[in-house]
Amino acid sequence: MEYFVNCNTSSLATYTTPLDKSKVAHLYRRLGFSASINTINAAVGISADVLIDQLINDAITLAPSTAPVWADWTAANYPEDDNARRTLINEQREEWRTTYGNALLNNNLRDRLSFFWSNHFVTELDVYDCNSFLYHYINCLQRNALGNFKTFVSEIGLTNAMLYYLDGVFNNGNNPNENYARELYELFSLGDGNGYTEEDIIETAKALTGYVERGEIGCSPVTFNPERHDAGPKTIFGQTANFDYDGVIDNLFDQRPTEIAGFICKKLYEFFVHPDSKEGNAPTIIDGLASTFVTNNFELAPVLSQLFKSQHFFDDEAIGVIIKSPMDMFFNFTKETNFAYTDVTVAGIAESSRMLSQELFDPVDVAGWQRNRSWINTNFLIGRWITSAELIDQFWNNSEAQFRDFGIAATGANGATTNDPAEVTKAIVDKLIPVPDGLFDYDTATTVFREPYEDTGVFEDGNNSWNMTFDDSPRQVYLLLQYIIRQPEFQLK
Repeated sequence: MEYFVNCNTSSLATYTTPLDKSKVAHLYRRLGFSASINTINAAVGISADVLIDQLINDAITLAPSTAPVWADWTAANYPEDDNARRTLINEQREEWRTTYGNALLNNNLRDRLSFFWSNHFVTELDVYDCNSFLYHYINCLQRNALGNFKTFVSEIGLTNAMLYYLDGVFNNGNNPNENYARELYELFSLGDGNGYTEEDIIETAKALTGYVERGEIGCSPVTFNPERHDAGPKTIFGQTANFDYDGVIDNLFDQRPTEIAGFICKKLYEFFVHPDSKEGNAPTIIDGLASTFVTNNFELAPVLSQLFKSQHFFDDEAIGVIIKSPMDMFFNFTKETNFAYTDVTVAGIAESSRMLSQELFDPVDVAGWQRNRSWINTNFLIGRWITSAELIDQFWNNSEAQFRDFGIAATGANGATTNDPAEVTKAIVDKLIPVPDGLFDYDTATTVFREPYEDTGVFEDGNNSWNMTFDDSPRQVYLLLQYIIRQPEFQLK
């Protein structure tokens, strides 16, 4: 049972009302890792059509992350000493985590999607244990994030990370390994038991044989050996031919387009709109997206454009119904407050996420993180409070003044001069929590915000001496943020 039942009955018709602050914030929470106050204010009044076209075009044209110097290293490039080698490997991984973490923070839709696909086309770095393979895997995710899904499926299966992770490098013509064939259908394209049989898996495994030449040096790219490929006839989805790797992909998309489209559009819907894809108008929405997917020859951009521009996406029932992952929680907070951060901050966020069971480059298993309610239990909730509080403390130690700046910016034009602490409190809460009016205890939050001045008399009736220029206003914001991160609503986006 989902945390929220999906009551959204809106359609795929285009949302034509100019975007207000709430809708823009919702858009950026879903299409990226949120956005600053200035970014959101700049988009208020723009149509969904214009803003989403801009975000999609930016994502399509954005170059992949720059290759590190070790992008094509093999084991021969590392020191022979075991300790020195492992130290260098770990340093490179930390470097790449930071690089990719910055991409998640800064690249909106492109890397929101590359991160989504990393939990769809799952690999685990701990299994294949090769930094160059990791780089090329992420590069593949970034290049194909909004591209053609058929091309994506074809390319991802031949990345060295995937070939090692799902045993393609051990798939010989005389002794087929079925791991990748099974996951190609069950997890990557069709869904569990949807349109394929055990015999289809067996025959597909034979067709995928031959990518087994691993080289004598560790971390060497895998190459194809035609002598280790089963070149004989195979019957897959009722079609008989001398299928090879390309033939498998062609046959999959020729014979099962409806099943592919439905499966992928359901996953996109659950990730971007609502975890409950069974209730409300969700099945109809998914069917409409799937039709668009097939009509456009499995191009992802038209599907995402249709979804993000829809009345269904912007319906109030779609706001605040997804539980933040650890990455969401930390990165969203960083972007929304616009607090200054460094590579050390990003590395710390990656480490905190790891402690909360979302380790970058290492999902829990081939099925990936299950999201939503899996992020919330007694241990994880306390861990989310502690790590969020530590992040706030880091920002506080770096600069107390930025807390005042955030409070002023959140409140708007009169942020520096308002005498009403309730107004500032509500502005900050509304920036960080996607909750409709009336469903949050603003009074208690205001009491927390007032605490540093509670015994001074500045908030007594008729006394309007306080404003955000007071010396202790940064601490007021600090205390309010520490309160907000412990509220149930903060866990939602």
